[in-house]
Amino acid sequence: MDISKLSNDFDDLIMGVHSMREAIVNPNREKIKIIGTEDGIKDLTKGMSRALVERVYNNCETLSLHTVQEVAKKLCSSMGFNFNRVTSQAFMITVSQAPYSVGQALREIDKRSNTKIICLDSVTDAHNAAAILRTASFYGVNFVVTSSKGSFGKGPTFSRIASGALEHIKIVRASSLPKFIRTLCDKGVSCIGLTEHADIRLGDASKEDLENPRVCLVFGSEDRGLSNAVLRVLPKKISLESRGMIKSLNVSVATAISMEKIFAK
Repeated sequence: MDISKLSNDFDDLIMGVHSMREAIVNPNREKIKIIGTEDGIKDLTKGMSRALVERVYNNCETLSLHTVQEVAKKLCSSMGFNFNRVTSQAFMITVSQAPYSVGQALREIDKRSNTKIICLDSVTDAHNAAAILRTASFYGVNFVVTSSKGSFGKGPTFSRIASGALEHIKIVRASSLPKFIRTLCDKGVSCIGLTEHADIRLGDASKEDLENPRVCLVFGSEDRGLSNAVLRVLPKKISLESRGMIKSLNVSVATAISMEKIFAK
């Protein structure tokens, strides 16, 4: 198997049965290749329609388990990813999906009467970002927006934790997150920043803010929280109320709680 040719033809590697299945179903994933053992590929196709099973077998290569691990390790190295053992006996290589442009997102937001948006201010940890993406897909979020400097969104670790959410959530890379948030505010979107330093608790926030059919929730990084530039443009800032001695939450947990409170209507 020519690893260098595969690296030239593909730039992303997906692990995890759920993530692979969602990618196979996604019609926008025109170019895929699945590498696995006979058992791994058989497990992957369980419950699939005949058309999808044909798509898998028309774009797969069957190898021994040892060879699958070796090929995955070499591909991760050539693509710049950290290698994690292939636990499902199969993995996929594909071409990355292009992020939504700011213009595309704003035009779609203009047309929508209901919009759910998550903005991530300097959340670059792949585990947290992938968990947030999975939860956002569960709650029907339309867009996840991050700074163009954000580095998450590719690689086997991210895809496995996101569990297929990459195929359903529109990711927007904004060159200026504060500018994007100001534009949303001008369009009547209720932009709410979650920060432990806010005086208003989530339970005390006004119904007008929380029941707006177009809402954007903004979360900051683990170490610094929301940046000063983003804080300055946010008209509303709220916090989650601690019931114990620990006063802060992991950002992926905070987003899950907030989405349940605001988006689960």
